[in-house]
Amino acid sequence: MSEGAGGGIEFRRFIRDVPDFPKPGILFRDVTPLLLAPEALRAAAAAIAAPHLGAGIERVLGVESRGFLFGAPVALELGAGLVPVRKAGKLPAATLGVDYQLEYGSDRLEVHADALRPGQRVLVVDDLLATGGTAAASIALAQRCGAEVVGCAFLIELADLQGRARLSAPVHSVIRY
Repeated sequence: MSEGAGGGIEFRRFIRDVPDFPKPGILFRDVTPLLLAPEALRAAAAAIAAPHLGAGIERVLGVESRGFLFGAPVALELGAGLVPVRKAGKLPAATLGVDYQLEYGSDRLEVHADALRPGQRVLVVDDLLATGGTAAASIALAQRCGAEVVGCAFLIELADLQGRARLSAPVHSVIRY
């Protein structure tokens, strides 16, 4: 879907560029202005969900933490449940997890052990696709649970970082930089 889809909203005007955050040389794409505008947030959720309408999505995996903000309305658009994908130690019940490598070390993502069933059709949702490490780990976690990952959907994709090449599921992004 191209930018501008989603009720005629030009999403880029709601994305604030913050230079040198969280460290020098990084241009952070801040979605806070979009979250503050109800019509833009509603349109963004619809644009993220649109290619997956009618695909039988049963669960949306919202990836910590901004993926929660987009995952919940996308799940509502799709008539699906929301599964929070969290960093280690954040979920209160029994969990399943996967360790993954980052540029600067390793991390772990977890879901509740009863959140996904084998064969369940899931969509991974996050605000931004950069290098693809977190999304790839989310796919691996869903597959470990026996779920079928139908796709990954993002509001923003930083295309130069080639994160989509790391993902084993189809990728949809609303805005590409």
